[in-house]
Amino acid sequence: MTLQGLTILGATGTIGVNTLDVASRHPERFRIIALTGQSQLDKLAEQCLRFAPRYAVVLDAAAASVLSAQLAAAGSATEVLYGADALAQVATLPEVDMVMAAIVGAAGLPPTLAAVRAGKRVLLANKESLVMAGELFINAVRASGSVLLPIDSEHNAIFQALPADYHGDLSAAGVDKIVLTASGGPFRGWSAAQLAEVTPAMAVKHPNWVMGRKISVDSATLMNKGLEVIEARWLFNAPPQAIEVIVHPQSVIHSMVRYRDGSVVAQLGTPDMRTPIAHALAWPDRMDAGVAALDFASLSALTFEAPDTTHFPCLRLAFDALNAGGNAPAVLNAANELAVAAFLDGQLAFTGIPTLVETALTRFAGQGSDSVDALLACDHEVRAFCRQKLA
Repeated sequence: MTLQGLTILGATGTIGVNTLDVASRHPERFRIIALTGQSQLDKLAEQCLRFAPRYAVVLDAAAASVLSAQLAAAGSATEVLYGADALAQVATLPEVDMVMAAIVGAAGLPPTLAAVRAGKRVLLANKESLVMAGELFINAVRASGSVLLPIDSEHNAIFQALPADYHGDLSAAGVDKIVLTASGGPFRGWSAAQLAEVTPAMAVKHPNWVMGRKISVDSATLMNKGLEVIEARWLFNAPPQAIEVIVHPQSVIHSMVRYRDGSVVAQLGTPDMRTPIAHALAWPDRMDAGVAALDFASLSALTFEAPDTTHFPCLRLAFDALNAGGNAPAVLNAANELAVAAFLDGQLAFTGIPTLVETALTRFAGQGSDSVDALLACDHEVRAFCRQKLA
């Protein structure tokens, strides 16, 4: 079996760690070419010593100096690079066959897009790439012949539930609707008064999944589901009216596809991100992911309910941004990233997150979105506006 060269953008985060876990189970299939990280230098150093990548990439020169010293002292031959250009470099190396795009936030867009333009197989965990620049991103995929595979459990489930030869036409495939399932987060059913008292420590404790702090907060506000709606629109060429969200607290059914004949095809599994990661790494084959089998005999009831967009308006705001089009999704994403960071730093109440996002949408939606540079400029402008609002 030919070794596949793999670059992991965001190696020290939850997705990156799980990707390394899956890849390490199949050393005959994968060779780690590059690992990137931002702030967890000790963890990145440990990963470099274990997997011996050719390159490691960090944020800046200071971090590179620290990591280089650590690796040199341990006898590692890994070369340390830094900065945005280095991220794009390791995503496009000739020996790289696939790129796990797991950098959180807008920062992941440029290197992920570089990988796409280089024709790599891109395993997309950075949903912000499609939220910010969906049409431009998909056009680049088509132009380069890149293979784009979704890593979010919901989109990976839909990918598996659609026909194997699906090529972007829901009607031709007999599909009525795509159904994204949501756990509802840790505060499902809470009152407005209770939500006003939510702390960062409470918000990062997801009931079913082990995730990073930012995505855990997004799950708690339902913004994560809203971002996934926008991502699904571009991944599957699905108009907003063909995307449905249903709350499924047990997180056993990861998403579903409704067909015209009344059939519903669902993908089920233990809540473990190694399943979609292994699916994308091996596609179109299947391989062991180290995930415990789903034990049907021990399952409790599987329940469903409509999402509460009154107490959790972020989902509604995401649909509004998708329907508005243009730069609105990029505005939504930038304002949300800034708002979540402010909440985690104790500068903004949990219930202030959607308020700040809606304020930014009112101020900025409708501006130009015809290039990645324009969208990134919009992103910076929105963040500056939100910081000023919080000052």
